[in-house]
Amino acid sequence: MPAEAARFVLTLSCEDRRGIVAAVANCIASQDCNIVESAQYGDRETERFFMRVSFSAPPSVSAESFSRGFRPVATAYDFDWNIHDLAVKPQVFILVSKFGHCLNDLLYRNSIGYLPMELVAVASNHEAMRRRVAAEGIPYLCFPVSAATKASQEAALSALIRDERIDLVVLARYMQILSEDFADELAGRAINIHHSFLPSFVGARPYHQAHARGVKLIGATAHYVTPTLDAGPIIEQDVGRVDHSMSPEEFVAIGRDIEATVLGRAIKFHLEHRLLINGERTVVFR
Repeated sequence: MPAEAARFVLTLSCEDRRGIVAAVANCIASQDCNIVESAQYGDRETERFFMRVSFSAPPSVSAESFSRGFRPVATAYDFDWNIHDLAVKPQVFILVSKFGHCLNDLLYRNSIGYLPMELVAVASNHEAMRRRVAAEGIPYLCFPVSAATKASQEAALSALIRDERIDLVVLARYMQILSEDFADELAGRAINIHHSFLPSFVGARPYHQAHARGVKLIGATAHYVTPTLDAGPIIEQDVGRVDHSMSPEEFVAIGRDIEATVLGRAIKFHLEHRLLINGERTVVFR
């Protein structure tokens, strides 16, 4: 039987100009590859161009050989680009505290193969989720943290992320503020879920704050982590309708469902290489 075609995703951004799509398509075709999916976007405000192309390739083509053939085009147009082999699943590391709803959802999505990733481990500053994670056969690591140990705790996490060659860190309701240095180290490869539409209702008890203000919609925001707290490029958001008859606890329950759904979508977009950062925003090729 003939060997199955390999699948790759090419992502790129550059200054917008004529001929980019044609140059990319011609280079892909010249290497005996076939475009399966293509999307592009030109930002009129920044005059930047963004593109994602998924293509199949014969067994003779690897990510390395394709890159060699593509490099002259990338140089000519000054692309900021990456090539991703879909046979290689990103290595993912989850951080969690005591709230398990997002973690539970991700463990289920992982168990059914919905998320194209290798879940390396789950780490927490508490023991609360150990039995749940162990039931999935996934390593669970506990790194207690206090004001006195925060620096050493983050150093241990950083070393683990580096040693395991982690591609994506997920903050699944990890209730610790990352230091600026640690957040900067994870730039572009760490996703957080925030329990409201940023920048509304920051801090403690956000659903209680929303209830006190009589809001009619509550939501959740998934965003990339940056050194500025809860200000990273937004990836995905969603809302749920609430009303005056509901208690703060009902707000919390609805909000948790939204958080899990939004985080799951954001992670899938990232793992499928559908996200490109555009300054303080993201381009999402759904």
